[in-house]
This record gives sequence, C-alpha cells and structure tokens, in this order.
Amino acid sequence: MRIHIETGDLTEVADDAIVNAANPALLGGGGVDGAIHQKAGHRLLAACRALPKDDLGVRCPTGEARLTEGFDLPARYVIHTVGPVYRLNDDPATLLANAHRNSLQLAVEHELETLAFPAISCGAFGYPAAEAAQIALEVATERTWPLDHVRFVHFTRGTYEAWMAEATRRGLQLG
Repeated sequence: MRIHIETGDLTEVADDAIVNAANPALLGGGGVDGAIHQKAGHRLLAACRALPKDDLGVRCPTGEARLTEGFDLPARYVIHTVGPVYRLNDDPATLLANAHRNSLQLAVEHELETLAFPAISCGAFGYPAAEAAQIALEVATERTWPLDHVRFVHFTRGTYEAWMAEATRRGLQLG
C-alpha cells in the first residue's frame, strides 16, 4: 500500500472513499464535515439520517465509522468517523487510533482500493497536529492493509507539515 501526503480539498478527491471527520449525529457541521455535506448534496444528509441512532441521537460513537454513498462528490463513498475532542476525553489517542483503524477496516470490508483521510480531530476538536500525525501514520502502517493507496489530504499547511515531519521521522516511502 502506498501512502500519499498532500495539501488540497478533500471534497475534490476522486478516490473510492473519503473519510469525513464527523460529529456523532452525522448530520453535518463545520470544517471538513460541513464541506463534505455541502458538496455531496442533500442526499448525503438523507442517507445519514437513515442510519440507526441511539436515544441521544448518536449514529456513530467516537472512534467508530459508518459508510454512505458519496452522491455528488467525486469519491464513490464517504466513510464517516468521529474523532475525539482532545481535552474532553480520558484517552484521546486510543479513540483517534480507533477512528483511523475502523475507517480502514470499513474500506477493506467493502473491497475499496483507495481511501483519503483529513486530519481527523485537528480542527475544532483541538487535537495537536504532531500527535495526530503520529497516530494516523502508526495505524496506516501497523499492518499491510489490502488497499492500493491511502491519502492524507490537508487543508492547512500546518497539518501537512506535521504529517510530512512524522513520515520523515518514520522513514516512510511516500508514493
């Protein structure tokens, strides 16, 4: 599996799936979540509403992942995952690792070949980019995932630089 790290707009990526850094209700929000919902169109919101929820309206607990179609996005699917709010969780590292791992596992279960991640939890959820990069790249390389490539697409230069620094520290061949 090849790993790519780049800057850009995740909503423009034409991989099999993109990962949405969502909130537990999966009904859209700010940041990458809002951008994905806006670009995918109203059918994405309807698909998210159709997913089962608990009594509190949670469709996707922190660290888990759910799949919907991509609708008007170039990507065929959206894998929605909920990362931790950095300062509000007792073990944010485990939850962030689970968000990445469960997204990758969902891609494998649906026989996808390409997947693109944002910097999960690094925006409004306050996760430090350097720590998030370490976790994301650790999970991506912890085993041989049967995917052609995993892409990390960064909207800001700061998160891109954090991922590149971690890739260099690990001696990863990017490609």
